[in-house]
Amino acid sequence: MTPIRLALPAAAAAVAMLAVPAFAADSLALKRVLLSTGGVGYFEYEAKVSGNETLDLAVPLDQVDDVMKSIVVYDDKGGVGEISLPGREPLAAAFREMPFGPEALSSPADLLNALRGAEVKVEGARAVDGRILSVVEEKSATKDGAEITRHRVSLMTAGGVRQFILEEADGLQFADPALQAKLDAALAALARDSAKDRRTFAIRSTGSGDRTLRVGYVVGAPLWKTSYRLTLAADPKADKAALQGWAVLENMSGTDWEGVDLTVVSGNPVTFRQALYQSYYVSRPDVPVEVLGRVLPPVDERARDLDSKSLGNGAAEIAPAPPPAPMMMMQRATATPVGGADGYADQVVDAPRQYAQLTAAESGESATQVTFHLPEPVTVAAGHSLLVPIVNREIPANRVDLYLPDTEPKHPLASVDLKNDGETGLPPGVLTLYERGAQGVVTYVGDARLGALPTGENRLVSFAVDQKVMVDREDKRDDTLARARIVDGVLEITTTQRSTTTYAVTGAAGEDRTVLLETPRFEGWTLTEPDKGKVEIVGGQYRIRRTVAAGKTETVTVTQEQPSAQTIDLSADADDQIGYWASATTVPDKVRKALSGLAGQLATIHDHEAEAERLEQRQSEIGEEQARLRDNLGAVPKDSDLFQRYIGKLNDSESELEKTGADLAKARKAIDDSRATFRQAVRKLSVS
Repeated sequence: MTPIRLALPAAAAAVAMLAVPAFAADSLALKRVLLSTGGVGYFEYEAKVSGNETLDLAVPLDQVDDVMKSIVVYDDKGGVGEISLPGREPLAAAFREMPFGPEALSSPADLLNALRGAEVKVEGARAVDGRILSVVEEKSATKDGAEITRHRVSLMTAGGVRQFILEEADGLQFADPALQAKLDAALAALARDSAKDRRTFAIRSTGSGDRTLRVGYVVGAPLWKTSYRLTLAADPKADKAALQGWAVLENMSGTDWEGVDLTVVSGNPVTFRQALYQSYYVSRPDVPVEVLGRVLPPVDERARDLDSKSLGNGAAEIAPAPPPAPMMMMQRATATPVGGADGYADQVVDAPRQYAQLTAAESGESATQVTFHLPEPVTVAAGHSLLVPIVNREIPANRVDLYLPDTEPKHPLASVDLKNDGETGLPPGVLTLYERGAQGVVTYVGDARLGALPTGENRLVSFAVDQKVMVDREDKRDDTLARARIVDGVLEITTTQRSTTTYAVTGAAGEDRTVLLETPRFEGWTLTEPDKGKVEIVGGQYRIRRTVAAGKTETVTVTQEQPSAQTIDLSADADDQIGYWASATTVPDKVRKALSGLAGQLATIHDHEAEAERLEQRQSEIGEEQARLRDNLGAVPKDSDLFQRYIGKLNDSESELEKTGADLAKARKAIDDSRATFRQAVRKLSVS
């Protein structure tokens, strides 16, 4: 290895120049890009190789994990060895075994100070060989008063200590080849670390002969978007419209795309990241070092005879260290939301009768995605956006009105019913609609959003409010008794809940309209009107198609029903229910008559209960009167006439209390007997 020679005082500049890396003559060139709506892109590079070669591939630091996860190498005539790259902290690792740190390479003075004791050879007016003893900074002033800084280097030579000014030396080199090699390695590490936001993969290719090697990987990329232009014909009854689709994408890779083969893919693949470039260490338990204890025999004592007692000897146990806590890594796929642009002002644009000629992309479809491959190579600078055509054809399109009550309660939305009759699906995107007049003038009519449209399917796109058509809506709900019967004392009531929505659609004054009415669909309910064959289900809603003649009003009634069953045990505190249904005119006569009989028995029971309640109240009143009389007896002399009067009233109240108690017992027995008779009659009752 050639020793480093520093031409001083330009030594610092020379150190910096040594940090410039040398690039391979035939490097990998970007040839193919595939962008996915999954938020990732596939990038494929190509290079001509001969024999065994190592190729460098530099990528941004934030893409290293994705590259390590997905990199593939294609070589039909050769193989691939290892793929290496510097660690996440290559500078720290490079200087771990160095006799100096990276700060020592900031200037020649710092380097010499860090290598004190090393043998050097100094060239110049005062050539000298020796070992570095010290480097001391000296400041002095020039004749004009300016301050200059120089460094005095002291060397230990065979003839003693000698000094020289570092900035005045012509050159300096280290005598030890091993030290020189370490210094070269340190400078190379600094060069690699200068691009802190990039890492270089070294790909070793094995084989013989000239061949083409390709390297591909998948990394995060901006989401590409789709925008459409739909031009409607001048005749509102026309069943075709001109459709153009454009892919909107950005080159945020940091590299210019020059003549790149470009493909865009619409699908929803599973994508995620994993930190493969991060170093992980398994947590391990700490095990104590086993140290043999000192042996100290006890003092011998007099021997004794053994008895029946056992001698125990226990050893202390060391509790094992707890197991390490498991390390869990959680990955989360991120998605980038797509926003639509609103707020276009109406404008009239003079345009030719036909679109400018363009070549659409070649489309293809797999089980999970649709691809659009551009027929010509693409060139776009880093940081620039690009619009490229992917669709250019006529598509079946019929004008209709779509009534969405939650969006616009009075007027339907002017819409177009599109059918994808192509061989591949259409990705979702925003749609700008134009209308071509009879003279070929194109007018902007609105914006719409198109969902993913698989081949063979239809989608409605709504772009404006049709104020020429009016919709009046009326909602009504009612319950109808469907059946009532009594089975073994249980009243079974079946009612039908009915929801009716009536739409009165008034058409445009001078034009016929096809109107699609969207109405709520209730889960578990049955549609009874209109006929199910004339109704579609879209997004959990019913959609009904009607043709409305010019100036006419079309009435559409939508009825949904749901049965509701209720059972009532007539013997279990159902007095109110019996009275209600006995008076309901909707109940069949036989059932109502049976319930009326039960209601009569309940009336008798209620009479007995009222009598018992009256007697209980009288008992309470008599008790209160007796308490008052006893208090009065204690307050008057016993030989007085008033005392005798109170005694007489107390005797009369006691007699009444005995009679009231007897009558209350009879009333309670009448209640129990009536309830028993009622329950027996209910259990035997069956009427249908």
